[in-house]
Amino acid sequence: MRMSFVILSVLGVLVLLGGYLIILQRGWVRLDELCSNALSQIGVQQSSRWDGLTALADVAKGYAEHESATLSEIIGKRVPFTPSMGASEVARQEQLLASGLGRLMAVAEAYPDLKADALYQKTMEGVTTSEDKVRMSRMVYNDTVTRMNRSVRMFPGSLFAPMMGFYTRPYLEEPAGKTDMPDLSR
Repeated sequence: MRMSFVILSVLGVLVLLGGYLIILQRGWVRLDELCSNALSQIGVQQSSRWDGLTALADVAKGYAEHESATLSEIIGKRVPFTPSMGASEVARQEQLLASGLGRLMAVAEAYPDLKADALYQKTMEGVTTSEDKVRMSRMVYNDTVTRMNRSVRMFPGSLFAPMMGFYTRPYLEEPAGKTDMPDLSR
């Protein structure tokens, strides 16, 4: 009788521990998927920004033919977003976009007629909207990563997460030298 009580107690503890581990694992999968989704949203928004940059470059070609080669080179470095991309590649694409927009802004400053062009202004508004969406998507991603990292690093998650293949994720940091969006309306 006493032996069966011990066996049942051990089995009960093992079942509870197994149930707890299943709950932990499901929570990590949910957070991991949320992180992946948030990163994908950034990719979608970056794609819109690339499209806007390409459209702006096309508008600018008529005004500054010599700059179009430089802009085409920057646009040529675009890498379409894939789910396997990490935060570092997303950040690299962000820097390329910023470089292209910076070049385009310099062209617009040199050619006031370009800045006054209605198509240029409308396209620039779209780029500005896309920039705002990227910023929001980055905030959502970093918030989700915070929740994931906290769950993985805190006890008892820190014991079990690595065994189940869950690790901390990197944050998307603001690109060096970028404290706010350049004034695209100038």
